[in-house]
Amino acid sequence: MLRAVAATLLLLPTLLVADLARADRLATIERVRASVVAIGTFERTRSPQFQFLGTGFAVGDGTIIVTNSHVLPPLLDPARQETIAVLLPGRVKDPKDPKDDIHAREVKQVAIDTSSDLALLKLNGAALPPLKIRDSDTVREGQDVLFTGFPIGAVLGPFPATHKGMVSAITPIAIPQARAAELQPQTVRRLASGSFPVLQLDATAYPGSSGSPVYDPDTGEVIGIINMVLVKSTKESALSQPSGISYAVPSRHLQALLEKAR
Repeated sequence: MLRAVAATLLLLPTLLVADLARADRLATIERVRASVVAIGTFERTRSPQFQFLGTGFAVGDGTIIVTNSHVLPPLLDPARQETIAVLLPGRVKDPKDPKDDIHAREVKQVAIDTSSDLALLKLNGAALPPLKIRDSDTVREGQDVLFTGFPIGAVLGPFPATHKGMVSAITPIAIPQARAAELQPQTVRRLASGSFPVLQLDATAYPGSSGSPVYDPDTGEVIGIINMVLVKSTKESALSQPSGISYAVPSRHLQALLEKAR
């Protein structure tokens, strides 16, 4: 009995550290969720008024929203006053109240970089809590990460979900194929324009997760942006059934775009 008590006492510091770490990560997720938005188009005369397209998050002064450029619609209908808009964190339409209008905020496109599939939007009105960006050159294979977004948001609704994973590899976005017959147009374009490293994650991201921040579980600092189109279509273009591997564009590309947009 005394041995069991002694063993428990020896374990207490370890258990306390684990509990504190878990509490810190829960607080990190809560903090990040306040900065993540659903991105789509808004048209007052249609139903539903807001059509979901992807995920974004606030940086800088809190009025700059980051997302993937492929998330944005190629065209808007000015005759119907269609705009790009975001749904604020924690705000959804009440199905029991016909007078309840979804609180969508209009955004304007500020900058775009198709080579890294990133875009910056300007949010009208009050700022959101901005996320801090960490230089992705500090990222190492094997480190834990979280990402928060709206997987399958058009079906599951604008409820942010957080996934846990690990950086399993830092790998080129495109590599030469063994035979010319295996080359796909997107791979050729990527190799010609310049390959760059991307973060390969052992977590599953779903359509709608594009644009989600990939961040340090302890600090909430962003080290990458989930990408479900540019990277996968380049790396897995030769596969008839793409893998469940997820990829993220390193944050240094976002840092460069923010610097260029100043």
